[in-house]
Amino acid sequence: MSSAVQASPDAKARPATKPASRGTKAPTLKHERTFKAQGIRLLAGVDEVGRGALAGPVSVGIAVVDLERQKPLAGVRDSKLLSPAERERLDPLVRRWSVASAVGHATAGEIDSLGIIAALRLAGTRAWGSILGAGVIPEAVLLDGSHNWLSPAEQLSLFDQPVLEAACEAPVHTKVKADMQCLSVAAASVIAKVERDRMMRELHTEYPDYGWDINKGYATAAHRNVLRAAGPTPHHRVSWRLLGGELQGTESPDEEAQDQA
Repeated sequence: MSSAVQASPDAKARPATKPASRGTKAPTLKHERTFKAQGIRLLAGVDEVGRGALAGPVSVGIAVVDLERQKPLAGVRDSKLLSPAERERLDPLVRRWSVASAVGHATAGEIDSLGIIAALRLAGTRAWGSILGAGVIPEAVLLDGSHNWLSPAEQLSLFDQPVLEAACEAPVHTKVKADMQCLSVAAASVIAKVERDRMMRELHTEYPDYGWDINKGYATAAHRNVLRAAGPTPHHRVSWRLLGGELQGTESPDEEAQDQA
């Protein structure tokens, strides 16, 4: 499951937007441009959202930049540092600014059957396939974090299943806090967060008691209380031992608080 890719024929920056009112230093393309020494021009920034939620999909965003022509886009930050209104405003700007952009998803059922790492790879592979389908072939990937979950596993575990979509074969470079420092990765986080939040609001209309329009599937006290009373839905990650103090993979308090904004 992936969103329709958006590709731009011109990688030049659009008019600058008003910077986000945050005290943190704005991410730049400084780190991305170090890849030019390797002869790389098209670089894909990648980030995920929803990894620690109890319900809903895990989503992976990709924003491709042209290292020869790209200019900064003001106002973009890691999605956790932006208000919902700021993210919604920036989403179309990021998509136009990027050479190509896409978001891929893996469902709660896929997370249960594959495990979270393989589900992240599946969601990322779906987004990657959309980028390739638009005729854009990134030469390298910059991935937030310290673990490369995007490249195909060298050897499938007992819980992995073959991914049929076109897997990412470009070199993947990881960087801790890339979403805070690297503009391409911050841009990917914005489009992934906006798209996943919209999906959770749609699911809220189907299961309104769980408050997914507010908590977006994360482990808030109100969400856990409804789980105790009514049990899980088909969109809950039932393999995660949702209650009883055994919550797995939850986000940091700061991210959970931001996701309720």
